[in-house]
Amino acid sequence: MRVLVINGSPRKKGNVATMLHSVADNIKDADVHWLDVNDLQVHPCIGCMKCRATGVCVLPEDDGHRIAEEIAQCDALIMGTPVYWGNMSGQMKLVFDRIVPAMMEDPMNGFPKPLHKGKKAVIVTACTTIWPFSWLCRETTNTLHAMKEILNYSGFKVIGALVLPGTRKRKDFPKKLMDKGKKLAKAIR
Repeated sequence: MRVLVINGSPRKKGNVATMLHSVADNIKDADVHWLDVNDLQVHPCIGCMKCRATGVCVLPEDDGHRIAEEIAQCDALIMGTPVYWGNMSGQMKLVFDRIVPAMMEDPMNGFPKPLHKGKKAVIVTACTTIWPFSWLCRETTNTLHAMKEILNYSGFKVIGALVLPGTRKRKDFPKKLMDKGKKLAKAIR
């Protein structure tokens, strides 16, 4: 089994990375590939729409093409992002804007065709806004919604999410959250 982990946080040892590890490090007998989006060189989508006809982004080769290939080869996806203004990080959004043709086909009838049916996915997110305001102000819920939209249109089945609100003054990591990460790792298999 090949598992792709996409860390949309600029912090390689931050809360999002810790939660991603709580899942990825507990998947038995898997070939795990880890991508830190902040380290990649991905040019922004220019909206030319040529990828809709060709199925491949026409921009010069960069890490956007590499991520598209990694997603095509994976059996499961674990993706995480901090909450920035009620959405995923800009780095993560840039990646998913660029890899549309790797996620779904856009046939002439206008109905998107998912390219990853049957693959499982886990979402991870952390927010500095404390509970319950992270939900009431839609900080966390908007982020989860945006990530689920991408995965659902692509055919991935979201089997669970790890959500950590109130990270600003957090010094410890909730054991309950780490245990949930281990459970999601078993569910990915």
